[in-house]
Amino acid sequence: MQERQDPLNRPETVCRWARNPRCVGLARVELRKSLAAWGLATIEDTALVVLSELLTNAVRHAHVSPGREIETRFQLAGGDLRIEVHDASDVRPHKRAASSDSECGRGLALVGVLADQWGVSERGGVGKSVWALMSVPPRDGDS
Repeated sequence: MQERQDPLNRPETVCRWARNPRCVGLARVELRKSLAAWGLATIEDTALVVLSELLTNAVRHAHVSPGREIETRFQLAGGDLRIEVHDASDVRPHKRAASSDSECGRGLALVGVLADQWGVSERGGVGKSVWALMSVPPRDGDS
């Protein structure tokens, strides 16, 4: 885990993970720590679900060469929390129509409901970044 300021002096947490289902729980711990440090406990539950869905998709579907890692970035940017999941696969995620008895296929639909925006961006190099933006509620003393 690396806590840093981006070039615009915004707080950012960057972590790299092996493509393993265990990384989802570990990443949730790091997001929880970042949100607490930034005074954003009020959006923790929603942010954790969004992260879980995006990262689970990368773990399950980003079939890449062994040794390639998944990167998560959590950034406080203005009035938004930005959650990003980077992987080395060029295959873009898409919403699927899940049947009522399906155990999977609802993740991006859930992200679409919980986040204000989400999308996919190209990266410099191989792969993609799947991201979600969530509005940060005003804190006491903010106007």
